[in-house]
Amino acid sequence: MELHNLKPAAGSVRQNKRVGRGQGSGRGGTSTRGHKGAKSRSGYKTKRNFEGGQMPLQMRLPKRGFKNPNRVTYVGINLDRLQAIADKFKLDTIDLDNLVSNGIVKKTDRVKILGRGELTASVKVTAHACSASAKEAIEAKGGSVNLV
Repeated sequence: MELHNLKPAAGSVRQNKRVGRGQGSGRGGTSTRGHKGAKSRSGYKTKRNFEGGQMPLQMRLPKRGFKNPNRVTYVGINLDRLQAIADKFKLDTIDLDNLVSNGIVKKTDRVKILGRGELTASVKVTAHACSASAKEAIEAKGGSVNLV
């Protein structure tokens, strides 16, 4: 066996259907498209959700709920995570620039400090929001919270 005499297995490759080549071929006339209608025309293409004129599924289902365009979402960072960040990066001031540069939050995220876990270090924290329990815990350890 060499490259010049490779062939596909017998019966694995069919010849293309040659349509529209006269009545004698058996596929002349309508060229296997049937009679009339959009599907027989050239350039036929359906819309994505078209169901033959029947009401599409997306339109049959009821609309539900409400998306508030003014909703503000925060990325929560708990006290135990703050402690881990302070230990890992040897920081006594944790602000938004530090969090972004160390890959903890994205530049566009809004940060909220939450009160789960223990904080042992005295840190100055800058964030967009802070829960009351987190603020209390940070200030109890001699740190401070600054809201932007």
